[in-house]
Amino acid sequence: MTQLDGELSPPFEIAEPAEWRAPIIFNSPHSGSVYPQDFLISSRIDLAGLRRSEDSFMDELIGDLSRRGFPVVRVNFPRSYVDVNREPYELDPRMFTGRLPSFANTRSMRVAGGLGTIPRVVGDGHEIYRERLSVDEALARIEALYKPYHRALRRLINKAHQRFGTVIVVDCHSMPSVGVSRDEPQRPDVVIGDRYGTSCAPLIPDRIEETMRALGYSVGRNKPYAGGFITEHYGNPASGLHTVQLELNRAVYMDERRRERGPKFAQVAADFATLADTLATVPPGDLGPFQAAAE
Repeated sequence: MTQLDGELSPPFEIAEPAEWRAPIIFNSPHSGSVYPQDFLISSRIDLAGLRRSEDSFMDELIGDLSRRGFPVVRVNFPRSYVDVNREPYELDPRMFTGRLPSFANTRSMRVAGGLGTIPRVVGDGHEIYRERLSVDEALARIEALYKPYHRALRRLINKAHQRFGTVIVVDCHSMPSVGVSRDEPQRPDVVIGDRYGTSCAPLIPDRIEETMRALGYSVGRNKPYAGGFITEHYGNPASGLHTVQLELNRAVYMDERRRERGPKFAQVAADFATLADTLATVPPGDLGPFQAAAE
């Protein structure tokens, strides 16, 4: 696995401020754009096609928040290679030669859609690989990339939780401006996902919606995106562990066809800073009781 060691070094980065302003972590798990050469060779889709799955530039939009006192986590490898916003072993047996381990989740809705931990398709439904992968290759990617990322994220969450008694993870994504289905209504500028009220205290999405509407954005909740594995797995409001997913409409900040930053890019980054500053004013005591940090 020399490709993993070389081209994907570092596989993810954490920009932690010298002094935390508040227990708020901004995370960008799907903006990675470092494509290993062996992955490109094995793909039947060209690089431009693979990049359609990226949350392009989302890591840049939140990148300066570390200077304002908020930790920022960014993944450098692409989600089409390994998707950290899935269970560790959501794997499609049709993709692999050999037998998957018995603990693999082969029947989830995400696997059925081709979007497991090792995706079978890119976001628009095109098959990625020319040939089946070996099971060992899939497991090696999970060990080398997925697990270290989640260990580091968990340590960061625990650090904030132990210090402040609570923590908010803002999981930052972007969405295509137009849905796959013609029946889907026009997408708003921002979709807030809180797993239908289960991943964080109601105060958090309320404050986010209020702030973004005041900045001129249209806002929706939980449709078409309620939050993925990260939102669900790390959200435990009763223990003071809060996660919320933000999906930003790509048409707001970029040219989707050319994959370039748009004229409003700098303003959108400034608006994220305003949102971070606003969330920092929420008293930790309003977000739930302190309990032992999650393992």
